[in-house]
Amino acid sequence: MNSFGLTGRAVFTLAFLCVGLVLSAPATAQRVLLDKIVALVDEGVVLQSELNSRLLEIHQRAARADESLPDEDVLREEVLEALVLENLQLQFANRISIRFDDDTLNRVLNNMAQNSNMSFDEYIAALERNGVYLQTREQVRKQMTLQELQRGIVNRRISITDQEIENFLNSEMGKEVLSADYLVDHILIATTEFDSDEIVASKLKYAADLVARIQEGDDFVATRATAQEAGLFQITGANFGWRKADRLPGVFADIVVNMSIDDIEGPIKAGNGFHIIKLTNKRGGTEQIVNQTNLRHIMLSPNEIRTDEQSRVAIERLRQRIVDGEDFGTIARQNSDDASSVVSGGDLEWVSEGGMPPAMEAIIDELAVGELSQPFRSDTGWHIAEVLGRRVSDLSGEYSRNQAENTLRNRKFDLELENWLLEIREEAFVEFID
Repeated sequence: MNSFGLTGRAVFTLAFLCVGLVLSAPATAQRVLLDKIVALVDEGVVLQSELNSRLLEIHQRAARADESLPDEDVLREEVLEALVLENLQLQFANRISIRFDDDTLNRVLNNMAQNSNMSFDEYIAALERNGVYLQTREQVRKQMTLQELQRGIVNRRISITDQEIENFLNSEMGKEVLSADYLVDHILIATTEFDSDEIVASKLKYAADLVARIQEGDDFVATRATAQEAGLFQITGANFGWRKADRLPGVFADIVVNMSIDDIEGPIKAGNGFHIIKLTNKRGGTEQIVNQTNLRHIMLSPNEIRTDEQSRVAIERLRQRIVDGEDFGTIARQNSDDASSVVSGGDLEWVSEGGMPPAMEAIIDELAVGELSQPFRSDTGWHIAEVLGRRVSDLSGEYSRNQAENTLRNRKFDLELENWLLEIREEAFVEFID
């Protein structure tokens, strides 16, 4: 158990208990206590102001949700214990140098602004008007720090075996979790048992005409609305919302799994009429057919002794040496600033679509196999690149296993986090001060 020495602890306590403001008067001096320590936590403290602020937040949140709270003494004890655990974690994060700079915080605040339908400047101005800008910024920084710490520490404590992954993939729950969700839109041209053959044929032709119009570019929903307004036949249909294939109407459940986004299928004959469906969107699933490119590159980054322009000139010279017959790999090993590929002569091996920075990928996509690019700029510096090969790969098996592992890891995370928090709490020196 960690603790301060007796003398050090007494001095430490005294120093923080005497936080205050001295008001001078001609004949007297008055000390006004602004804050006090309610708990010593290893090398840190929990202040009364922190406890009061957290209790106020909880009461306000409970009032908004019309929820009851435990007895005030019990609530105070629970909140104080939570603050102790939070303080221990923040000390831990500081020791292992988990920090977030202002640019990162601004990006998060910008996302918060967008979620509030505000610009970044509008959002900051609103926080400042309410007097909570600095408080919000610090809360965001603290939350990000705790999340990063917990993710790093706890994930290292979790082990997922190959057998666990296999068992999950073969289970009904695993198949359910990993199966895709489909967003399907639908039109039904209804038929009845009283329709003559001629009427059924007319409805089939009408359905086929609607399909043709949609495939030629007419909007699916607008086409359905127009057909309903026309009133020639009974037309129904709607968006089914996100559903697994086995939760869709059976008449086209098997069809949807083979459709691509924006595909149209129909007319599909069923007992109640002719159906037209559109796969509006798809998410999840384990099918991962991806385009991959094998490439190698040389990167020169501007630095203290080489400007951006000098880097550009240098990469042009390297390119010319390669064009003149020198070996790409040798030049890359001798000159490239990309530490991840320099040993392999610049070879990035097989990179999946979307696996490169967008600016770089746009250049690579235009190159033929064996073609050496012109110098181009990315966020990291100047490059030349050569495409060595292209292929389409089925990564479905690898993707399924990764998804299964992530699901199993998420299941274990909360329990392992609780165990870790118990451990650091038991090992810590904590002293509550009345």
